[in-house]
Amino acid sequence: MILRRGIVCGLWLAVGMIARSGAVADGVPDARFVQDRFCISFWVDPPADENMDAHYRRIAEAHFTVVVGGFGARMPEQVERQLALCEKYDLKAIVAGGEQPADTLPTGPACWGYKVRDEPSADEFPALAEQAAAIRKARPGKLAFINLYPSHASPAHWGADSYEGHVANYVEMVKPDVLCFDRYPLMRPDIDERDGYLENLDIIRRHALRAGIPFWNFFNTMPYGRHFDPTEAQLRWQIYTSLAYGARGVLYFCYWTPVGREFPKGGAIITHDGQPTRHYDQARRINARLKNLGPTLMRLASTGVYRIEPDQNAAEILAATPIKELTDGDYLVGVFTHEDGRSAVLLNNYRFAYTAWPTVTFRADHARITEVDQDTGKEVPLRDDSPAMEGTQISLDAGQGRLFLMPAP
Repeated sequence: MILRRGIVCGLWLAVGMIARSGAVADGVPDARFVQDRFCISFWVDPPADENMDAHYRRIAEAHFTVVVGGFGARMPEQVERQLALCEKYDLKAIVAGGEQPADTLPTGPACWGYKVRDEPSADEFPALAEQAAAIRKARPGKLAFINLYPSHASPAHWGADSYEGHVANYVEMVKPDVLCFDRYPLMRPDIDERDGYLENLDIIRRHALRAGIPFWNFFNTMPYGRHFDPTEAQLRWQIYTSLAYGARGVLYFCYWTPVGREFPKGGAIITHDGQPTRHYDQARRINARLKNLGPTLMRLASTGVYRIEPDQNAAEILAATPIKELTDGDYLVGVFTHEDGRSAVLLNNYRFAYTAWPTVTFRADHARITEVDQDTGKEVPLRDDSPAMEGTQISLDAGQGRLFLMPAP
């Protein structure tokens, strides 16, 4: 699969963002939600118990930036405490209660918005549009958070003949401030659903660009049902491929292991009884790097996504990108325009079981190219990871991506 979309879509995004940031209706400034940080979040918040402060300190220590509530903190007094703890630990919150009258919803500096609905069918869109409009009117600047079905669901779930139609109708009718969906690809020797994950990202990306809004996506973190327990590299793969498509938020499924017959293994980031699993340290390591990339990612507009398979001519596929040549391998390349006019490339190792060492030739002078250092967040000069070899080699861990910036064309 080769995806060469985006130059026009990138322009749509820029125009859409400018229009929304300056819109005025009846003399009232635009009341739409504006995302001000990269969203690193999850499904299933911790219980609102006597250890709530410790739970939220642990969330912050794992470098999450946003808490999506509704499982642990449900009652008004619990939500107020949740918001206070998020403010204490420099977290934002999307809290429970989006179905309540909008003028009764909590607010405050840590409140990003309200969880309204998960995986609605098209027959719910008119009511959701009314809810979202009421929230904007009563709570200007807050998000009415709705998460969509994945593309492998059925027309009976979507309430439409196609997934494209489902997403298009949702965007047109509800007019969301963020487009979000969930998709949990299997990555086993006997079944590989990664290309379907990319196809879902591609559809959501295109509709988000046309609407001039950011998109987020949930990815799998735990074993349940037919879903496997991912390795750290498989977590990285799900995240960095999302970044290549221009995601401004990634959300783990799940943080606190849900209770119920569907989740007997207890393998989310935190167990049923509050103990960190190996996924906690994995998420903490990945999130630290992701958080450092965040400020730059928030300043990029996606202009193209390119899949390079091992038997394909990379130079031919990347002819219209800032990469001139790329040695044979298995890669995903996201191309962006920085708000300051520079070009940017996120190079992702598509393989989750092997490292990659591509030799890369950029179209710009290599001396003028920088990389966003994922340990510091600062721009550093492009580094050749194998200076004894000819050309510039880039070392990529399994599933990893690296972000490079170069002068404007």
